This record gives sequence, C-alpha cells and structure tokens, in this order.
Amino acid sequence: MSFLRPEALAAITRWREVGAALAAGALGAWIATRGGYFYGALGGLILAFGLGLALAAWRTLRFARADVAPGVVQIDEGAIAYFGPETGGVVALSELSRIDVLATPDGPSWRLSHDDGRAVTIPAAATGAEALINTFAALPGASLPTFLDALDHPPEGARTLWRRDGASAGPALTHSAPPSPRP
Repeated sequence: MSFLRPEALAAITRWREVGAALAAGALGAWIATRGGYFYGALGGLILAFGLGLALAAWRTLRFARADVAPGVVQIDEGAIAYFGPETGGVVALSELSRIDVLATPDGPSWRLSHDDGRAVTIPAAATGAEALINTFAALPGASLPTFLDALDHPPEGARTLWRRDGASAGPALTHSAPPSPRP
C-alpha cells in the first residue's frame, strides 16, 4: 500500500535522475563550504559533475514521452532495434543514412532509413526510446535541439532531421515548392 497517489509516484519516478544529480551537486556545494582549498576544490568538482549529470538527465527526460506506445527499443553495439507488435527491425548505425520525424495518430515517430531504402519506424513513446537521444547525439552533425524541438512541435507530415553526408536523396518527405519553369 502506497501513501502517495499514483500520479505523484509517477512524477517522482520520472524526475528521479534529475533529483539525484541535483542532490549530488548540493552535496558538492556543501563540501565546498567546509573550508580550505582542498575541500573547496573537491566540492567544486562534485558540484560541476552533479550539474552536468542533471543537465544530461533533464535532456533525457525531455526526450522521454509521458504517454506509452507499443513496442520496445534496444540499443546494443552500434545497432538500434525496435520490436513492435506488428512491425520492427534493426538499423546499424554505420548504415544509417537519414532520420525523419513523422506525425502519426499515436504521436511523433522516428523513421530511421538505410542507404538501400529500407526503413524502421519507431514511436517516440515506445519503451526504451528515451535512450535514442544519446545515440542521436553521437551522430556526426546531429543537433539535439533540433530533435527536441521536433518532439515538442511535431510536423504536420514528415520532416528530415538528420542526413549522413553522401547519402542518397531518397523520396522527398517534406512539401516543397515546385521547380520554377526555365525561360
């Protein structure tokens, strides 16, 4: 029997990593005030480490969706795997050519495309999908604010967020103006 309402328990559970990192930062600040250069330096390092962890946890928290979509995402040894009730697949990071965000009835989804045209669509609210932020951040030229903005403000249809240099053009996913006629 819990003394907390389920909504309060869910909020505490969701914010636990940010809270733990801020507590570590507060411990560092307390140690820094104990006097002397050693404790000041040690406390400053712990404070900086705690604040860095809090920032990383907050970004991961923003990437995690509150709602739940079907399927499970696993990231292992340079590959992203999605196991859904009807679809699924595996994308090796070395073969990843493009990441798109799609508007679906269940919320935003990521479409990870291979060089050969195959694609895996992963709901952003699938179990384990919050770990994708670290994988996307490791891609060359990826911009985390772009990915976070795409989740906060999903497009009407689809929008390409990242493309590997030299990747094939593939089908157009966004609406664009028709080419102007030549004179």
